[in-house]
Amino acid sequence: MAPVRVITIGYGFLGKWHAQKAHALVELCRPVAIVEPFAAGQAAARAAHPDTPVLADWREANEFDAAVIVTPTSLHYQVAKDLLHAGKHVFCEKPLCSTVGEAQELADLAEKKKLILQVGHSERCHQAWERLALKSLPGPLQLRIDRYAPFKGRATDVDVVQDLMIHDIDLMLWLFGRRLKSVSAQGFKIRTSNWDHVTATFELEGGMLATITAGRNHVHEVRALEVLHASGATRVDLFANKLQFAPAGEVSSGVFVREESYEKRDHLLIEQRAFYQSILHGQAVMVSGAEGVAAVAAVEAVLRSLASASKVEFRA
Repeated sequence: MAPVRVITIGYGFLGKWHAQKAHALVELCRPVAIVEPFAAGQAAARAAHPDTPVLADWREANEFDAAVIVTPTSLHYQVAKDLLHAGKHVFCEKPLCSTVGEAQELADLAEKKKLILQVGHSERCHQAWERLALKSLPGPLQLRIDRYAPFKGRATDVDVVQDLMIHDIDLMLWLFGRRLKSVSAQGFKIRTSNWDHVTATFELEGGMLATITAGRNHVHEVRALEVLHASGATRVDLFANKLQFAPAGEVSSGVFVREESYEKRDHLLIEQRAFYQSILHGQAVMVSGAEGVAAVAAVEAVLRSLASASKVEFRA
């Protein structure tokens, strides 16, 4: 079967890495163009990939089968919609769209046209999740996810909920598979005119509580998930690639916390490989359009809670 002919749309902070992965997966895809509207980005793309055409608009590209969208979030909807209408498979970085209505339209369009629509929720690629059976934990649970770092001056066109917290909203929904009931959020606008630091507390079915904090003006970097339950506590350090366990009951050795390291992976490479395998071999989509819609819907609820300073209920 011939490799997937792919274009990368956007050559900014993340786009350059996606272009690199496409060029590395020669057994599955053939990069036919990089699309970048700005002169500085075009020059950088040509320097890194001299044998790949660099275009200002994706409509200038020759024959291709699929596109990887790494533009600002505000452009995702129109670019992805036009590509799907043109019969192209789409990998779109998170969030799928700025609004749940736009995201749902894209998911429906991809299904109608029988095209692959994959969303870039890369935190699913940690090897840690293969070692943990979080979905099978019984009864009430408490979950805490923290993701914050010093200000980096990027993605300031969107709030920290769309930029960072969406990673952990997707993890919460995917890892635990429980329906959302409500959310209450508080936050601060510090460096930008958007929310820069937000804490959201979700109620989920089965008595589960989840507190997610995302910030981009902190003094140090933290990326960690911790779940507490009747049989103990489990913490995943997503920054250091470590697992920590504090099981219930006595430990005869006197060691009450056990720690393991897990393999660090190239998440973007894994995502792109899955995308091409879905196109070529019918493999299940790694993160479907419907899952992308669910994450955007939860983001919208957090933003409504912030704006109203009140609890927001999810529809059953």
